[in-house]
Amino acid sequence: MSYLHKVSQRRIAPPPVSGKETAADLIDSAFLSYNGGRLREICKVFTQKMLEPDCTVGVSVSGALTPAGLGLSCLIPLIKAGFIDWMISTGANLYHDTHFALDLPLHQSRPNLDDYELRENQIIRIYDIVFDYQTLLDTDSFYRKLIKSEPFAKSMSTAEFHYEVGRYLHGRDVELKRAPSSLLSAAYEAGVPIYTSSPGDSSIGMNLAALSLRDNALQIDCLKDVNETASIVLNAKRNGGKSGVLILGGGSPKNFMLQTEPQIQEVLGLAESGHDYFLQVTDARPDTGGLSGATATEAMTWGKVDPEKLPDSVTCYTDSTLALPLLTSYSLARHEPRPLKRLYDSREANYNALRDEYLELLKQRDYA
Repeated sequence: MSYLHKVSQRRIAPPPVSGKETAADLIDSAFLSYNGGRLREICKVFTQKMLEPDCTVGVSVSGALTPAGLGLSCLIPLIKAGFIDWMISTGANLYHDTHFALDLPLHQSRPNLDDYELRENQIIRIYDIVFDYQTLLDTDSFYRKLIKSEPFAKSMSTAEFHYEVGRYLHGRDVELKRAPSSLLSAAYEAGVPIYTSSPGDSSIGMNLAALSLRDNALQIDCLKDVNETASIVLNAKRNGGKSGVLILGGGSPKNFMLQTEPQIQEVLGLAESGHDYFLQVTDARPDTGGLSGATATEAMTWGKVDPEKLPDSVTCYTDSTLALPLLTSYSLARHEPRPLKRLYDSREANYNALRDEYLELLKQRDYA
């Protein structure tokens, strides 16, 4: 075999595009090289490996995806199909997700509007998305009223907090006889835990902070988040399974998802080797030193990615608003729905298993 054949995946000789192809067919036949090729690789690793029954799939979300409707169009269908088992999101995405649940409309526009004029007319802009300032005030009011209720009168992880918010929003959907109208509602229904890596860095966190000035009983336990997320990954591995991560964008959610492995290995000292699958969509460059552009090989040096699984690690340098709809369509076309893992329901058991293994290790060290 020649060296060319050794490194070749297949000859480039695609059929002409006819206009009759499905999105999945187009990705398979025409997305061959450059970032098109990387997106095809992401689609294939996701559907052929990460969606196997033994793999636990985590998805991190950054950038303003829910205001652009990608929660409704893509993330909810993926959750319903059992293709997302747990998530980490910016608080902003979950805050804007709530607008949809409350029937507070967001509108398509264009990016070159007069921002001074928008301000004078109390219109908020997210690039080419616009909505009324009252939408923020109404959503703030909703959260302040909700978190005064009894279920929130305690210390809780962000997954617990989002589950309780989702419970209320899902109840509203049921009452209105409609499908889940928000990511939080769909995640509640499917038992998908959603964490926020920086809970104070959003309008939800700002409203929680305001109520804390009035002696509200709710406290967000960020340290519990660290151990809960690590326990999800450890449970997957200890039961003979795999852990796969799909990173949309970068930022704090990316780091919080990937740091589960250093928490297990470096900090707790438990034997582990790293995530098995690393798929990333980002528009950030790696050479500036920022986390958002950091590659799988760099993550491997931190123990975040299993060195033996680097061939299943793919980075596509493009916009998540382009990649996510294509990946969603591809995976739904190429893979049957999976049974829901309902990781929220096993959250406490997984946490306790992590704690017990760590404490047993400490005991063994004391005896040594």
